[in-house]
Amino acid sequence: MSQPVISFDRVCKSFSQYNHVTAGIKSFLFHLPTAIRSLRQAKYTALKDITFDVQKGEVLGIIGKNGAGKSTTLGLVAGVLKPTSGRVFVKGRVSPMLELGAGFHRELTGRENIFLKGVLMGLTRAEVAQRLDEIIEFSELGDFIDQPIRTYSSGMLTRLGFSVVSSLDPEILLIDEILAVGDMDFQKKCVARMLEFKSSAVTMLFVSHAMKQVGQICDRVIWIENHEIKQMGPPEAVTTAYTQGSEQPHSP
Repeated sequence: MSQPVISFDRVCKSFSQYNHVTAGIKSFLFHLPTAIRSLRQAKYTALKDITFDVQKGEVLGIIGKNGAGKSTTLGLVAGVLKPTSGRVFVKGRVSPMLELGAGFHRELTGRENIFLKGVLMGLTRAEVAQRLDEIIEFSELGDFIDQPIRTYSSGMLTRLGFSVVSSLDPEILLIDEILAVGDMDFQKKCVARMLEFKSSAVTMLFVSHAMKQVGQICDRVIWIENHEIKQMGPPEAVTTAYTQGSEQPHSP
């Protein structure tokens, strides 16, 4: 088997917590060195001992409750986060769709932001210009494309962001819940575009709470629970187990 394009080997990710002073501000100031040391030692663990590989052209779904560690996983693949321990290997150009409006300038128009986003992702202005009409047509923004994006709704930002990134020949595409915003027709267009990528052997990591889309798009699914991998396998088996687990009543 060929070398995977994404590999996580016993990856852990923790964040320092600086947002609480447990004994009051006076005690904090009078015992400053000890208090600062205590704050630095306070950790929040987002991922614990995560191991998986993704092959070229594979679509891997990542599901789980909010706060389980799904977006942290994508952040590690994108390189915006570094593991606390373990090893993350990524081979290929990563195109992330992790946050609505990321990389956009609020005072620029949609058209101007297409050029900005494209250049930030490594294309020349001439290369972006060649794809401009296709991007605008896919976004369905009409006359709004020449309005400042501060006037855009979250759904319109989603349209613009997906249209730009999906038109730039991605090698590894990271998608975090962006299909949850926007109307059903545009969601269907996005799913159709992702299926085109799949047939073209684009590697994708797809975080979503929409189990139907996960089953439709993904080759394999990871269920993260309490910051660890609870189950990994075929989409139908994992999404069914996750749905049944979520529907079980919680103990009082």
